[in-house]
Amino acid sequence: MELQLQIKMNEKLFLRNPEQTELGKKIILHSIFLIHKNGFEAFTFKKLADDIGTTEASIYRYFENKHRLLIYITAWYWNWLEYQVTVHTKNITDPALKLKRVIRLLATTVEDDIKTSYVNENILHQIIIAEGTKAYLTKQVTENNKDQLFKPYKDLCAKISSVILEYNPEYKFPKSLSSTIIEMAHFQNFFMYNLPSLTDFGNTKDESKIISFLEDLVFSSIKKL
Repeated sequence: MELQLQIKMNEKLFLRNPEQTELGKKIILHSIFLIHKNGFEAFTFKKLADDIGTTEASIYRYFENKHRLLIYITAWYWNWLEYQVTVHTKNITDPALKLKRVIRLLATTVEDDIKTSYVNENILHQIIIAEGTKAYLTKQVTENNKDQLFKPYKDLCAKISSVILEYNPEYKFPKSLSSTIIEMAHFQNFFMYNLPSLTDFGNTKDESKIISFLEDLVFSSIKKL
């Protein structure tokens, strides 16, 4: 029997829970492929409906608009990533090793998780790198924040912050550093492949060098005096 990972999502993200129907799962799966292929700006519910073989009206029964769908899949990813951080650090007692494991999880290519058949995490990770900030860099960010639509991202940052404080309880900026690590891992990856002159890794396209850079940045910042 195949195990399925169930991630509980904020009900304000959707009009109808997509995880409860086959059509809903298709909406999530195919939207990830289409956004990755064409970009979020070119993505429409009409194209998604054509790809699935349904109607736009059917998709609008699940999501108010395409931006709300983008927030949904990014929030889903942050929930899934927090779970991965928890699983991969639970047996590590050394805070330095634990923090290095977190950095590696943030900065390396994600493999598709067979426990989530309707989400391809590898492709979703690439969307997060290229499109993820569009979920919250909007005029509606304050209103969306009141509805706690970004809580999964905050929860992940809080978890990383706790690991930073395990290493150095006196460090003053754990939340700022945790969000910086996440965003920098994504920006450096994007730059490495698309704007290589903005990184020191453009020639090699080597993720391990991003990991080394982030480790140097983090441990230089939080070193104990």
